[in-house]
Amino acid sequence: MKITICGKGGSGKSSVAALLAREYARRNRAVLVVDTDESNLGLHRLLGTDAPPDLMGYFGGKGEVMKRVMAAMPDPSSVNLAEETWTIDGLPGDYVTQKSGVRLVAIGKIHEAGEGCACPMGMLARQFLDRLDLGEDDVVIADTEAGIEHFGRGVDQGADMIVMIVDPSFESLRLAEKVDDMAAHLDVPLYYVLNKINLFSAVRLREGLPDPSRIACEIPQDPTILGAGLDGRALDQSHAAITTLADVLDTARRERV
Repeated sequence: MKITICGKGGSGKSSVAALLAREYARRNRAVLVVDTDESNLGLHRLLGTDAPPDLMGYFGGKGEVMKRVMAAMPDPSSVNLAEETWTIDGLPGDYVTQKSGVRLVAIGKIHEAGEGCACPMGMLARQFLDRLDLGEDDVVIADTEAGIEHFGRGVDQGADMIVMIVDPSFESLRLAEKVDDMAAHLDVPLYYVLNKINLFSAVRLREGLPDPSRIACEIPQDPTILGAGLDGRALDQSHAAITTLADVLDTARRERV
C-alpha cells in the first residue's frame, strides 16, 4: 500500500507520517517512509534515525541527473532515472536508515544556495515510487513537500490513497479544495486528518471542507507531539487517532482491491 501525505507547510505532515509509520510497524508490517520534501530537515529525527544520504547520490548525484534531463530536452519525461525495481528489503543499504521496523529513504535535499531547482528530485521521487514492488502487507508512506507541486510532478499518481493534513487555517481549507480536485482527477481516494484542533476549530474545519465524510481522524492539540517537534525527538508513542487512521486506510485498501 502506497500512501501519500500532503498539506500546507506547518500542518503536521511529517509528524503524522512518523506516527503512522510507527503504528504500522507495531502491526508487524514492513514499512518504508520516503522523504520527498527537499526542504524538510527533521523527518529522520521524528523517526529516531540518522539522516540517510540523498538517494540522488545512488544515481550519480543531482548534477549528473540534471545532465541526463537536459540531454533529453525537449522531452525530459523520457529520461528513466530509476530503471530498477526494488522491494523494501532490497533497497540499497547505504541510502537507508531504520529503527524499530521503519525504514527511511530521502530522495534529495537542497544543500547550497544557488544550486538550482529541485526538478530532478521530483522526477526521481515519482519514478522511485512507481518502481517499488510491494508485498501484500507492505506499507510505503511518502511525505511530500508543502503545497501541491508534487501533484504537478506526478508523485501522487501511483498512490493507493492520499492523506491530507488539515490544520485550523484558511490556507488549509482552500488547499483542501485544490487537493480534492487533483485526487479526483487521479482517481485516488482522498482522506483528511484534522490536526492541532480544539472544539471550536474542529467544527469550523468540518463545515469548510469539500467533503467532511472523508475525515479519517481528528488529532487535538497535543503537547507531547508539539514538544517532540520542537526538540527533534522521536515520535514513537501510540496515538488513538493514528490507530483509527490506520484502520480506515486498511479498510479502504481492502475495499479498493
